[in-house]
Amino acid sequence: MGWRVEFDGFPTRQGIAVVYPHTSNWDAPLMFVVKWAVGVQVMFWGKDTLFKIPLLGSWLRWIGGVPVERTAKHGVVGSMIAQMAQKKAQGEYFWLGLAPEGTRKYIPGWRSGFYRVAVACDVPLLVITLDYSRRECKVNQFVRLAGDEAQDMARVSQLCAPARGLRPENMAPVVLLDTSVDRQQTIVN
Repeated sequence: MGWRVEFDGFPTRQGIAVVYPHTSNWDAPLMFVVKWAVGVQVMFWGKDTLFKIPLLGSWLRWIGGVPVERTAKHGVVGSMIAQMAQKKAQGEYFWLGLAPEGTRKYIPGWRSGFYRVAVACDVPLLVITLDYSRRECKVNQFVRLAGDEAQDMARVSQLCAPARGLRPENMAPVVLLDTSVDRQQTIVN
């Protein structure tokens, strides 16, 4: 593969993993290889249109994909909070991975769904960083979110600082979008 992957295991049976930065079509295949290489089961959100492609959709579900329709307001975050809380109460293994930008294009920040799920369910946040300049993927940076958005995101930003996307000009700032803007963009994009 030519990449170095740092992975030390998960600290708990449930959590949220964010992958940063998401600037290229190569990010997802790279993460599938990393997921396979470290041998962990992680569910992930993906845009629903990918799941409608014959064979690709079946394969994505088989490897842990959960389709997310981004054109309608429907409570994905609320249902994920309920699912994560249920898995946590039952002691079941459940990690959800996603790209918080939700797109490969430049946007002015991260969508807040991952943050709301992690805080509501009191699960750790795994910050996975990709560095195309050094061909390095870090899968070992955990943060326990306190619910103080500014403090939490400052810590996440520190962990993401060394990351370099394949297309650095598309890297989103590591800040949460305003919740009302975030919800609007979920509907429009």
